[in-house]
Amino acid sequence: MHPFRTAVENRDAAAVEALLAEDVVFTSPVAFKPYPGKAITAAILRGVMRVFEDFTYVREIADAGGRDHALVFTATVAGKQIQGCDFLHFDEEGKIDDFTVMVRPLSAAKALSEAMGAQFDRIAREAGEASGV
Repeated sequence: MHPFRTAVENRDAAAVEALLAEDVVFTSPVAFKPYPGKAITAAILRGVMRVFEDFTYVREIADAGGRDHALVFTATVAGKQIQGCDFLHFDEEGKIDDFTVMVRPLSAAKALSEAMGAQFDRIAREAGEASGV
């Protein structure tokens, strides 16, 4: 099992953050533009941990070189069942430098968008504090 998966399943936000590269780019399933940087990505992932219920990875797929992983998950958000996939790319140091999430169905994606929207002031504040802004 990949250390990222272990960290997420243990809800260990510090361990998740430690696996992120400083220049990581996070692409959300519900936002138009990607989010660059470790501070905002870590804050978003903490927000996701707050809004997802019954989160479980159900499948892990990796390329032979170990630099690309796809982690398929299920969860509940605002009473909606959601299925998704975390696509991770790792740099030469083994840190996540590209993180893309996709989710389905549309009704659950909308519920996720609303739940994360409600978290975004806190996310922005946490990211600002982490980056010294």
